[in-house]
Amino acid sequence: MQIWVDGDACPVKDEVYRVAVRHDVPVIVVANAYLRIPEHRLISRQIVSDGFDAADDWIAERANARSVVVTADILLADRCLKAGARVIGPTGKPFTDDSIGAAVATRAILADLRVGISEAGTPRAGGPAPFTKADRSRFLSALDEALVALKKAG
Repeated sequence: MQIWVDGDACPVKDEVYRVAVRHDVPVIVVANAYLRIPEHRLISRQIVSDGFDAADDWIAERANARSVVVTADILLADRCLKAGARVIGPTGKPFTDDSIGAAVATRAILADLRVGISEAGTPRAGGPAPFTKADRSRFLSALDEALVALKKAG
Protein backbone atom coordinates (compact mmCIF):
# COMPACT_ATOMS: atom_id res chain seq x y z
CA MET A 1 0.00 0.00 0.00
CA GLN A 2 1.09 3.55 -0.70
CA ILE A 3 -0.29 7.04 -0.48
CA TRP A 4 0.49 9.37 -3.37
CA VAL A 5 0.05 13.08 -2.66
CA ASP A 6 -0.33 15.64 -5.42
CA GLY A 7 1.88 17.95 -3.37
CA ASP A 8 1.48 21.33 -5.00
CA ALA A 9 -0.95 23.39 -2.93
CA CYS A 10 -2.16 20.39 -0.91
CA PRO A 11 -3.48 21.75 2.41
CA VAL A 12 -3.57 18.37 4.19
CA LYS A 13 -0.02 17.05 3.90
CA ASP A 14 0.50 17.08 7.69
CA GLU A 15 -2.71 15.09 8.13
CA VAL A 16 -1.57 12.57 5.52
CA TYR A 17 1.72 12.08 7.37
CA ARG A 18 -0.03 11.56 10.69
CA VAL A 19 -2.48 8.95 9.34
CA ALA A 20 0.19 7.19 7.27
CA VAL A 21 2.53 6.79 10.24
CA ARG A 22 -0.33 5.45 12.38
CA HIS A 23 -1.13 2.85 9.67
CA ASP A 24 2.55 2.21 8.77
CA VAL A 25 1.93 3.11 5.11
CA PRO A 26 4.51 4.88 2.90
CA VAL A 27 3.71 8.37 1.58
CA ILE A 28 5.23 9.87 -1.55
CA VAL A 29 4.68 13.60 -2.03
CA VAL A 30 4.99 14.45 -5.72
CA ALA A 31 5.71 18.00 -6.85
CA ASN A 32 7.63 19.91 -9.47
CA ALA A 33 9.59 21.85 -6.86
CA TYR A 34 11.27 21.05 -3.57
CA LEU A 35 8.80 20.66 -0.71
CA ARG A 36 9.79 20.31 2.90
CA ILE A 37 8.73 16.97 4.41
CA PRO A 38 9.29 15.44 7.83
CA GLU A 39 12.24 13.13 8.28
CA HIS A 40 10.61 9.75 8.64
CA ARG A 41 11.25 6.37 7.04
CA LEU A 42 7.69 6.28 5.61
CA ILE A 43 7.69 9.76 4.08
CA SER A 44 9.48 10.68 0.87
CA ARG A 45 9.27 13.20 -1.92
CA GLN A 46 9.48 12.87 -5.66
CA ILE A 47 10.44 15.98 -7.57
CA VAL A 48 9.42 15.86 -11.21
CA SER A 49 10.10 18.22 -14.09
CA ASP A 50 8.17 21.46 -14.27
CA GLY A 51 6.48 20.28 -17.46
CA PHE A 52 2.73 20.60 -17.78
CA ASP A 53 1.04 17.84 -15.74
CA ALA A 54 4.39 16.18 -14.92
CA ALA A 55 3.37 15.46 -11.32
CA ASP A 56 -0.04 14.19 -12.45
CA ASP A 57 1.55 11.92 -15.06
CA TRP A 58 4.04 10.55 -12.52
CA ILE A 59 1.29 9.72 -10.03
CA ALA A 60 -1.12 8.30 -12.63
CA GLU A 61 1.56 5.97 -14.02
CA ARG A 62 2.10 4.47 -10.56
CA ALA A 63 -1.39 4.45 -9.04
CA ASN A 64 -2.97 1.03 -8.64
CA ALA A 65 -5.49 -0.90 -6.57
CA ARG A 66 -3.18 -0.72 -3.53
CA SER A 67 -2.91 3.08 -3.68
CA VAL A 68 -4.65 6.03 -2.12
CA VAL A 69 -4.20 9.25 -4.10
CA VAL A 70 -4.77 12.65 -2.49
CA THR A 71 -5.58 15.33 -5.04
CA ALA A 72 -8.04 18.08 -5.87
CA ASP A 73 -7.34 17.62 -9.60
CA ILE A 74 -10.42 16.07 -11.24
CA LEU A 75 -8.58 14.79 -14.31
CA LEU A 76 -5.86 13.17 -12.18
CA ALA A 77 -8.56 11.64 -9.99
CA ASP A 78 -10.20 10.16 -13.10
CA ARG A 79 -6.92 8.64 -14.31
CA CYS A 80 -6.16 7.16 -10.88
CA LEU A 81 -9.66 5.70 -10.48
CA LYS A 82 -9.24 4.00 -13.86
CA ALA A 83 -6.02 2.45 -12.50
CA GLY A 84 -7.97 1.08 -9.53
CA ALA A 85 -6.75 3.54 -6.87
CA ARG A 86 -8.86 5.13 -4.17
CA VAL A 87 -8.88 8.92 -4.57
CA ILE A 88 -9.66 11.52 -1.92
CA GLY A 89 -9.88 15.29 -2.30
CA PRO A 90 -8.32 17.51 0.38
CA THR A 91 -11.75 18.29 1.82
CA GLY A 92 -12.31 14.58 2.46
CA LYS A 93 -14.67 14.04 -0.43
CA PRO A 94 -13.82 10.77 -2.14
CA PHE A 95 -13.81 10.62 -5.91
CA THR A 96 -15.61 7.44 -7.00
CA ASP A 97 -16.44 5.65 -10.22
CA ASP A 98 -20.01 6.85 -9.75
CA SER A 99 -19.12 10.53 -9.26
CA ILE A 100 -16.13 11.12 -11.50
CA GLY A 101 -17.97 11.17 -14.85
CA ALA A 102 -20.18 14.06 -13.86
CA ALA A 103 -17.23 15.91 -12.29
CA VAL A 104 -15.14 15.56 -15.47
CA ALA A 105 -18.03 16.65 -17.70
CA THR A 106 -18.84 19.65 -15.52
CA ARG A 107 -15.17 20.60 -15.43
CA ALA A 108 -14.98 20.52 -19.23
CA ILE A 109 -18.08 22.65 -19.67
CA LEU A 110 -16.95 25.20 -17.10
CA ALA A 111 -13.43 25.28 -18.52
CA ASP A 112 -14.96 26.22 -21.86
CA LEU A 113 -16.85 28.98 -20.09
CA ARG A 114 -13.74 29.92 -18.08
CA VAL A 115 -15.58 29.62 -14.77
CA GLY A 116 -13.83 28.35 -11.66
CA ILE A 117 -14.79 24.91 -10.36
CA SER A 118 -14.48 23.09 -7.07
CA GLU A 119 -12.94 19.64 -6.65
CA ALA A 120 -16.48 18.28 -6.88
CA GLY A 121 -16.89 19.90 -10.29
CA THR A 122 -19.35 22.55 -9.18
CA PRO A 123 -19.05 26.24 -10.15
CA ARG A 124 -17.43 28.68 -7.79
CA ALA A 125 -16.68 32.34 -8.06
CA GLY A 126 -13.72 34.19 -6.63
CA GLY A 127 -11.55 31.16 -5.94
CA PRO A 128 -11.97 28.18 -3.66
CA ALA A 129 -13.94 28.35 -0.45
CA PRO A 130 -11.78 28.78 2.65
CA PHE A 131 -10.43 25.49 4.00
CA THR A 132 -12.20 24.72 7.28
CA LYS A 133 -11.68 22.58 10.38
CA ALA A 134 -14.61 20.48 9.18
CA ASP A 135 -12.81 19.88 5.86
CA ARG A 136 -9.69 18.78 7.73
CA SER A 137 -11.68 16.47 10.00
CA ARG A 138 -13.58 14.98 7.06
CA PHE A 139 -10.28 14.39 5.25
CA LEU A 140 -8.72 12.61 8.25
CA SER A 141 -11.73 10.33 8.51
CA ALA A 142 -11.84 9.59 4.76
CA LEU A 143 -8.12 8.75 4.58
CA ASP A 144 -8.35 6.51 7.63
CA GLU A 145 -11.38 4.71 6.14
CA ALA A 146 -9.61 4.24 2.79
CA LEU A 147 -6.54 2.71 4.43
CA VAL A 148 -8.61 0.40 6.64
CA ALA A 149 -10.55 -0.77 3.56
CA LEU A 150 -7.32 -1.45 1.64
CA LYS A 151 -5.91 -3.44 4.55
CA LYS A 152 -9.08 -5.54 4.74
CA ALA A 153 -8.96 -6.14 0.97
CA GLY A 154 -5.51 -7.64 1.48
